[in-house]
Amino acid sequence: MSKTAEKKAVARKDMTKAQWTWKEMKRNKVAYLMIAPYMLLFFLFTVIPVVLSIVISFTDFNLLEWPNFVFMDNYIRLFLDDDLFLTAFTNTMVFAGIVGPASYIMSFMVAWFINELSPKIRAVVTLIFYAPSISGQVYLIWGTLFSGDSYGWVNGTLLKLGIITEEIQFFKDADYIMPLCIIVALWCSLGTSFLSFIAGLQGIDKSMFEAGAVDGVRNRWQELWYITLPSMRP
Repeated sequence: MSKTAEKKAVARKDMTKAQWTWKEMKRNKVAYLMIAPYMLLFFLFTVIPVVLSIVISFTDFNLLEWPNFVFMDNYIRLFLDDDLFLTAFTNTMVFAGIVGPASYIMSFMVAWFINELSPKIRAVVTLIFYAPSISGQVYLIWGTLFSGDSYGWVNGTLLKLGIITEEIQFFKDADYIMPLCIIVALWCSLGTSFLSFIAGLQGIDKSMFEAGAVDGVRNRWQELWYITLPSMRP
């Protein structure tokens, strides 16, 4: 086949895909109409500001004068001359590197544990684990626990036991603030992802576990590795 014929065949194939896509869009026009308000607001308040912020980052924009392009000067000064940025960047990387994988693994393991319970107990335990993420009182709870005076539960308990002689300023001491932020983030992570894992575990065909038992699966950990995880992955 000549190159011209190949190009025509590819063009026809692309045209067929485009026609099929347009046909599907017209068939699902109600769905597109329903999602249009969200997409409009998302584009208006998320996409456009992000793009504009990237453009403005290459200028010396000061809100009063027209932006003057300085290209990479801002980034050079940010990475080479700003010590505070490097500290914040390091803390962010440490926080994200710990909270991201740990919250994902913890959400799955807790969901897997709860899924092994009976339906009635499972409903109660799910509510107990999910309630903190919807309570809206995260700051109040952790502020009371780690308050910097003797009325804080942690300080009060440590003083009563004689472990410390004066109150610890948990939220002002650099040695404590990062671990506390990580703990709070992990505590709050049992939210939507946690419920999603439970829904995924509930959707696994129970006959697969019976077949696994026949094929040699002997304990829950083998079920998790050979049946549960392969069934839940994309």
